[in-house]
Amino acid sequence: MTEDRARTIANVILGVAVAGAGYYVLRTPPLRRAALRLALTTLTATLPAWFGREVQRAWLESAAS
Repeated sequence: MTEDRARTIANVILGVAVAGAGYYVLRTPPLRRAALRLALTTLTATLPAWFGREVQRAWLESAAS
């Protein structure tokens, strides 16, 4: 078996596992609520903080040139 073939098989297996886990989370109400809370936290805390750091970095780099 070549490395490319093994990598393709591994990617398919991981894709099926992720799809199965996603289906299980969506079908289980407590897990679905936890996933929605985590998504909300990510959207309201992590992304704005990352965006702010990127804007600050871009501002500092633009001043250097």
